[in-house]
Amino acid sequence: MRVILVHDEKSNLENLERILRKVYPNITICTHATNVPSAREAIIQYNPDLVFLDIHLQHDSAFDLLETLPEIKFEIIFVTAYSNYGLQAIKFAALDYILKPIDELELSKALEKAKTRIEQKSTNERLQQLLENLNIVEQNALRIALPTFEETRFVHLTEVVRCEADAGYTRFILNSGECILVSRTLKEYVDMLQGYGFLRPHQSHLVNKAFIKSWVREDGGLLLMNDSARIPISKSNRKSIKDILSKIHKT
Repeated sequence: MRVILVHDEKSNLENLERILRKVYPNITICTHATNVPSAREAIIQYNPDLVFLDIHLQHDSAFDLLETLPEIKFEIIFVTAYSNYGLQAIKFAALDYILKPIDELELSKALEKAKTRIEQKSTNERLQQLLENLNIVEQNALRIALPTFEETRFVHLTEVVRCEADAGYTRFILNSGECILVSRTLKEYVDMLQGYGFLRPHQSHLVNKAFIKSWVREDGGLLLMNDSARIPISKSNRKSIKDILSKIHKT
């Protein structure tokens, strides 16, 4: 596996290389790059399988680099110390990232996933979706990548009625009636979607407030959804959900 490391701090580059060689001794590190021009040149020259890419590169960003490339044939693992908009976009696109300071176990997991995708000659539609999401201003145009066992589906947030936990998986129920089983936990999507019009009335449920039909008072409180689903509201969440819904009603 041919790898390029892109980071604007020498000490972080050296630390990343040291950990990489420890957890994956057979890796081939082609070169390092510290900014967008040198990273672009290295990618074109070496045609890597995988690029470790820091989000912040001096006065530019990883996304500036990606937008300059004519084609993206390699896998990417983003490296960041920040939980910000860029990281949120990466999560939406179902791409891999590791947080600094780098944890060996997390790095090893990310490497194994990248290795599998490389061996399967996976397409990079997820990267294209990332770049689209970064340039989207309107929330109703955002799409989320949903990795299933057979494929990765790209779905507009406005299509998602609700999500429900299913052991270690999550079921996405769309307004078309389709149900998509995704190989990630509900908690990951709670962290990702709560700032985008989704509410968590219950530990096992996440709902799009645009599809809430009414509040039903029986059994301590239920949300009746447009698809006729009756979603329980946990006692601890009743006040916050009621406050949010009353604000919606006022507007």
